[in-house]
Amino acid sequence: MSYAFLRGVILMGFGLLILGLILSGGIVYYIAPIMMPFIYFGMVTFFILGAVQLFQDKQDDHPQPWPVYMLFLIPLTAGFILPERGLDSSVAENRGVQYGAAAHGPGLAAEESESDTPRADSYLDDPDGYMEALGGTEGEEEAEEHAPLDYEDEEWFEGYYEELFDTYEGADEIAVDEDTFIDVLTLLDLYTDSFEGAEVEVYGFAFREPDFDENRLVAARFGMTCCVADAGVYGLIIDSEEAADFGDDAWFQARGTIRAGTYNGQEVAILEDAELEPIEQPDSPYVYPGYQ
Repeated sequence: MSYAFLRGVILMGFGLLILGLILSGGIVYYIAPIMMPFIYFGMVTFFILGAVQLFQDKQDDHPQPWPVYMLFLIPLTAGFILPERGLDSSVAENRGVQYGAAAHGPGLAAEESESDTPRADSYLDDPDGYMEALGGTEGEEEAEEHAPLDYEDEEWFEGYYEELFDTYEGADEIAVDEDTFIDVLTLLDLYTDSFEGAEVEVYGFAFREPDFDENRLVAARFGMTCCVADAGVYGLIIDSEEAADFGDDAWFQARGTIRAGTYNGQEVAILEDAELEPIEQPDSPYVYPGYQ
């Protein structure tokens, strides 16, 4: 067998793998919709390069050790054999759940017990000083490493959520769907006092922190900005007498009243006295930021 032919088969194989994921819908488990133009470009590139190798003059073929090709054949074969599947609560347990504004960068997840200034304003006014107060440069570097997006554009950040707040302000009922999950949870955290008493409907998979009692769980979703490697877990804490009826990873819909609460010293929005109903898992377990 020609080595050029083998290289062509490998390249065409990766192109076919991507095409298969697109046609089956399994691509949603790995890539955010905003990245799809790059996926299409990569797929076409694989096909073109593969075709070039398949029809290359064999006299120009330079043999290479077989182990080099195995580095590509093994993941390619696994891609065709292994089923597509989404992340689950075991990943949430390892990565931790980001509640409300904690999902949006380092400064917003901190306590504000020593200041009356809202967390968002404190971070926007002096990001560096706020981070130093949270634990110094080492903590800042770690937070930046795991932050979903870069929020150096402070004016944009503030303006986006102020405009979004104007949209939901005064609403007695708020239905949170997959298109608004991350943004609305952030609003509920940043402006908890304004939304306290509002009826909120949200759905997600069940997740529990180790210190939760039997009447508390989280409606969690995996949020993705680029690909599955950067997926974070976003959630809303729910208090309900029906919580014990739902095991980990069970999908449910909750409807209850927002109130201000605390968890691990952090002020968070909590959905209390919630009514829970089981639902089917949606086609995609992921949610995406509205500001994309």
